[in-house]
Amino acid sequence: MTLFHTLLISLIVFSVQTDPIEGTWVTQDDETGKQKSEVLIYKEDGKLYGKITKLLLPEDQGKKCVNCKGANKDQPIEGMIIIKDLELEDDTWEEGTILDPKSGKVYDCYVDFEDTNTLKVRGFLGFSLLGRTQIWKRK
Repeated sequence: MTLFHTLLISLIVFSVQTDPIEGTWVTQDDETGKQKSEVLIYKEDGKLYGKITKLLLPEDQGKKCVNCKGANKDQPIEGMIIIKDLELEDDTWEEGTILDPKSGKVYDCYVDFEDTNTLKVRGFLGFSLLGRTQIWKRK
């Protein structure tokens, strides 16, 4: 009976686990290395999205996306969805976009794991060689 219960509990645990990419990730400033924000990565309708849930630097508190266009123009950066429509292909989430709230520019994007607790987030224009990669750490 004990083996049955162990197998049953294992089955339940593995069936309710979320994708390991989902959760809160901490971004870092490319120039200073300081932690900049927390981004909640989640799936919706099979696609991956990322929302800034918290700005960590005191000087960024309350900032709005003044350089954004469209619906994001002059909206608070906290709560803004910056990653949109990434689709899983092999082990990489790609074919979506990422918004840089500082510049207001939208870039093509792909995301993959460096290790279990580290994401490589690449934003680029046209070709992935023309862009930059950020390292995000799991919170």
